[in-house]
Amino acid sequence: MVADLEVGQRPLLLLVGSSARRGREFILRAVAPRYRLWLLQPAGVSWEEPYVVGNTVVDNTDHEALIAAARAVAAEHEVAGVFCYDEGLVWPAASVSAALGLPGNSPGAIAACRDKNATRVALAEAGVPQPVSVGVYDLDGALAAAEQVGYPVVVKPRGLAGSMGVKLARDPSEVADAYAAATAITYPGVPVFDMSVLVEEYVDGPEISVDAVFHDGRFVPLALARKQVGFDPFFEETGHVVDAGDPLLADPELLEALERAHKALGFHTGVTHTEFRLGSRGPRLLEVNARLGGDSIPYLGYLATGVDIALAAADVAAGVVPDTTPKHRRVAAVAFLYPERDTRVDQVTVHEDNLGPHIHEAIAMADPGATLKLPPRGYIARYGRIIAVADTVDEVTAALKDPTTLVELTGTPVEVTA
Repeated sequence: MVADLEVGQRPLLLLVGSSARRGREFILRAVAPRYRLWLLQPAGVSWEEPYVVGNTVVDNTDHEALIAAARAVAAEHEVAGVFCYDEGLVWPAASVSAALGLPGNSPGAIAACRDKNATRVALAEAGVPQPVSVGVYDLDGALAAAEQVGYPVVVKPRGLAGSMGVKLARDPSEVADAYAAATAITYPGVPVFDMSVLVEEYVDGPEISVDAVFHDGRFVPLALARKQVGFDPFFEETGHVVDAGDPLLADPELLEALERAHKALGFHTGVTHTEFRLGSRGPRLLEVNARLGGDSIPYLGYLATGVDIALAAADVAAGVVPDTTPKHRRVAAVAFLYPERDTRVDQVTVHEDNLGPHIHEAIAMADPGATLKLPPRGYIARYGRIIAVADTVDEVTAALKDPTTLVELTGTPVEVTA
């Protein structure tokens, strides 16, 4: 851990969970030079060791246990805020900030973001454009809802994120499989609802996300990512493109929907990741996630604009005004590599000699022996990640055109049951 002599008087943040190293280390790398971090999670310190000054082993999905652990730290150290970027932990983290009187949103506001049905209700009352949505308890209810909404429909879990368990159903024969996919998957820390599935209108058009920071009654969109999806009829996220000059960053209709949605949910402090579909009738809000975006999107935003979104989230958690001034205008993109079928990994090789001038990073994301399962048997079954940075969208697109020549998977096909 970082020695006390090295950390000086930097403010202390309680870090609720650290998540997976390959996907989230960039956050701690950005935040640790400015803030001391005290880690609260069930396991001890591992890869986080260079970034934290202390830790408490605690079930961080248990609100009361987490509050007690946080109070114990606060009794010994001055705590500036609570920092969390894990989807399953943002709600208990909000309980900690409320209990300790630290900057943040009410637990109720975060719960409304976590619960997609509650989000739909709040947005409907505020008149925010969104898909028609019907919550259901069982397959018969899903079939009836699909007839009510009109095909095709999107069937999705009420409490998850990252497109896990989300499936398109084009007619009644596909609803059963979609309902099964939506109910088969869980995530640590995410509640399971009796009415666990939503059947929603399918909005045809490109999908985007906006990572925005909210502080002192104002908000600033920091990164707009244009999403690529695959594995139809699922919506597995296979890549994103962030253009610092994207005109949608100043689109009045999009910005109004973003502002009204957060006011409706009661979210006023922090960074959120909000997803939209750009339909023929304008943007339709899909969901609001009360955390930094996943899939390296905040890092892409940093590469494209010079604004460190992870650091902005930490600043706001500490009650500090974040720096949101762009330093440059570039384009950054990420491509995720998936096997063609369910595969047991033997080796993932990065061909360094093949990396062109616009490739910023190419890494393996699966270890030997891992089994990668494609939807609906598994999700986010990635064996590689490639990030490209250039001056234009065309340049990053060309750089990522043949990703398998840059990161190669050697493996054995396997038969995997759901």
